[in-house]
Amino acid sequence: MMARIGSSIRHDDIISSSPWSGTQLRASEAGEIMRPKRAMVLAAGLGTRMRAHNGHIPKPLVEIGGKPLIDHVLDRLAVADVDCAVVNVHHLADALEHHLAARTRPEIIISDEREKLLGTGGGIAKALPQLGNAPFFLVNSDTLWLDGVKPNLARLAEAFDAKAMDALLLLAPTIESIGYSGRGDFSMLPDGRLRRRREREVVPFAYAGAAILSPALFADAPSGAFPLTLSFDRAVEHDRLFGLRLEGVWMHVGAPDAVAAAEAALAGTW
Repeated sequence: MMARIGSSIRHDDIISSSPWSGTQLRASEAGEIMRPKRAMVLAAGLGTRMRAHNGHIPKPLVEIGGKPLIDHVLDRLAVADVDCAVVNVHHLADALEHHLAARTRPEIIISDEREKLLGTGGGIAKALPQLGNAPFFLVNSDTLWLDGVKPNLARLAEAFDAKAMDALLLLAPTIESIGYSGRGDFSMLPDGRLRRRREREVVPFAYAGAAILSPALFADAPSGAFPLTLSFDRAVEHDRLFGLRLEGVWMHVGAPDAVAAAEAALAGTW
């Protein structure tokens, strides 16, 4: 069953329940690994750059390796034992909802942003009542990567320390990524703390579109639309934004010409 939340839809009742890459910080005093059971999947973007390739379908439904991008994401979350994923929708929302209705794992809750797009930060803030009080996975619906020996979502769960962190981001080395040509997003200190790229600076890591976030990251967040980077910047100021180097290969599928490169990577021919 797929539930929906939105301003014009009745709310369903939800029960809430580098070198540093080798370090495993534990979330509890007992030493048990914190494994998020809920996730936020960002799928409300306009996908403007991809419209020449997929104008009639939302970007999360673009197929790579015979599977829509969002199904790559949801399948990884299912493997990580996530029970429930909140997916926000806006552009071509009906098509995305129709596709997601067939899924059984994880359970899908639709966060409806048809009337007003809330941005990456505002979309998560709206969904917090459904995400609960515990840290949760955040994954972009169009991110794609090949795991190394251990799944990267499991590595995030092992490394997350709620006492020290408001967010732990999965970071891809820019020089090893496919389809990425930017200047990077973050530099990482030896203990994993992150610093944002300054203007005209080049840094070694790009945000790979996956993370574990604490609800505390959104304390005193503005109402309405705002970017997630606003919350990241505040976490940096308090030394509570950390990164984990991705093991494997990240594919940046941001434009039509990146589709072929991602297909080749999945086929092992790049």
